[in-house]
Formats: sequence, C-alpha cells, structure tokens
Amino acid sequence: QVQLVESGGGLVQPGGSLRLSCAASGSISSTYTMGWYRQAPGKERELVAAITSGGSTNYADSVKGRFTISRDNAKNTVYLQMNILKPEDTAVYYCNARDQYRPLKYNYWGQGTQVTVSS
Repeated sequence: QVQLVESGGGLVQPGGSLRLSCAASGSISSTYTMGWYRQAPGKERELVAAITSGGSTNYADSVKGRFTISRDNAKNTVYLQMNILKPEDTAVYYCNARDQYRPLKYNYWGQGTQVTVSS
C-alpha cells in the first residue's frame, strides 16, 4: 500500500510562486510514474505534469514554461515548482503515483492541497 501526502499549497498573488511537495510512504517501485493533477470547481480533474522514474517529463500545455516537476527517488518525493502563477491555476492539486505497467491495479492519490491565486 502506498500513501501520498501533499504539502505546500496556499494563497499567492498573480505572478507569484509556490512549490508543492508530495511524500510517498510504502512501496514505490522503479516502475512508478509520479504526477500532479488539479481540479478546479465545476471542472474535471486534469493532468498538470508527470515524471517517470527515469526522469522523462510531460506537461499540460497551459503550464509549459511556468511549472517544473522533479522527483527525488531516494526520498520517494515529487515536487512541483509553480512560477508566474495565474488566477486560472487556482485548484485543488493532487499527487498521483501509478505503476506504468499495471496502472489499474497500482494507482494512488493524495488527499489534495488547495492552491489559490488571487490579488
């Protein structure tokens, strides 16, 4: 069993920065892709960024050039550095860990952390 705990959310002004962290406890194998998703009120959950154990990354078009995902495999932790934040980035951000070969069987979510971008 894997547990994911997010931290780092909060209120920030437009143009500001935040860094989210997600610490994983339990068995995270080298085949797990880690990712960040977000869900705004009235909208579906969407992928923000993902990173494989080998370091390959994938970003939503809306955050390219502003957000950076990274991971520390030794600490079982994934980070999301968010710069030049916009009001439309406001959402609950969820950490995800998924086995790339058995995604239906091994797919875990954190409890979410609120990010609010407002002046």
